[in-house]
Amino acid sequence: MKLKTTLLIFSFVLTHTLLSQNQSQLAPTPPMGFMTWNYFGLDIHENDIKTLADAMVETGLRDLGYNYIFIDDGWQGGRDNKNNIIADPAKFPSGMKSLVDYVHTKGMKIGIYSDAAPLTCGGYTASLNFEEQDAKTFAAWGFDYLKYDYCGAPADWQTAISRYERMAKALQNSGRDIAFGICEWGDRSPWLWARKAGGHLWRTTADVRDKWKSHAPAGSAPHELHGYGAGILDILEINAGLDKYAGPNGWNDPDMLVVGLYGKKGAPSTGLGGTGCTDTEYQSQMSLWCLMAAPLMITCDVRNMNEATKRILTNKDIIAIDQDPLGIQAERKLKTDLLQIFVKPLSNGDVALGILNTSDQEQTIEVNPETLGIFNKRKAKDLWSGQTMKTGKRIKVKMAAHETKVFRLSE
Repeated sequence: MKLKTTLLIFSFVLTHTLLSQNQSQLAPTPPMGFMTWNYFGLDIHENDIKTLADAMVETGLRDLGYNYIFIDDGWQGGRDNKNNIIADPAKFPSGMKSLVDYVHTKGMKIGIYSDAAPLTCGGYTASLNFEEQDAKTFAAWGFDYLKYDYCGAPADWQTAISRYERMAKALQNSGRDIAFGICEWGDRSPWLWARKAGGHLWRTTADVRDKWKSHAPAGSAPHELHGYGAGILDILEINAGLDKYAGPNGWNDPDMLVVGLYGKKGAPSTGLGGTGCTDTEYQSQMSLWCLMAAPLMITCDVRNMNEATKRILTNKDIIAIDQDPLGIQAERKLKTDLLQIFVKPLSNGDVALGILNTSDQEQTIEVNPETLGIFNKRKAKDLWSGQTMKTGKRIKVKMAAHETKVFRLSE
């Protein structure tokens, strides 16, 4: 009897250890997919998710690596008489389990949303003090990811860390592998603690708006951007300096892609001056996010993309920079008033070189790779034009205002 008990205890410990190890390995590369928030806000319905999943397959986005559908705030319908969280039956008449199964049949994964407070940002039922119960519900439904927000919660660091640790532990005990996205907007420097707390990615900034830049003072901290409406450049300024904290199974998250939104009326991304970007600026966001090994979460209507949006979101060479298994976020090597330069080592020995024209004018930029610590790379492939050039001692390019060029340098 004693031997049997010992074996049972050993089996439990081994199973728990293996589950914990699996939980820590759920994001070897930055997650990719579609996030509902910027396009739908709180007005999200079952049929939207199904048609989005269909479109992700039909457009080829799933096969390019965009294999998640992330349901954001607005899905909740309160709690039942056993305090189990439930979906709004008017929005999700077939129930969450049926919807999750549908997405899984498409060869995709699916994520859900909650908040570390009594109510979410949108005023819906959240998970504070129901972490274990909700995690088991999410697992029973079959979800693969949880985005965990922080609206309505105390401002201090310790409470935030404690609440995120509590949910991470609940997910680990849920019986299902569920990746964990921490979303407290960088206000408490999560890059310092989120990985240890159980997060696989952590938001580093305020919500991105559909614009190039805000009027926030230079050097604004993450929490100072909430009132200005952070644009692409504002987000870049914060996230670019956090490269040493990113890597496999733990990613800096500079928020969603606004590519293809074009200032959609009524969308959350239009708040605080988010009136839209040019295709050049959208291409720059895609380039910069991939250089920074960021999660790639599409938010435009993939059921009705124009050709420019398709071209930006489906560039295999650019996506490969983001998904490189070495998992290194590019280091910003140079920043002036007119340009920024990024360097990202890749797993096969190649190097990705990013050049951003931050000026409002076209300019010609020359770069000597050796001054950036890049040696013995004789070829440079422009990942947007597809053209390959010999590097020699310099790379010389003409760049439009706000354009980002990405080169893959090889021997």
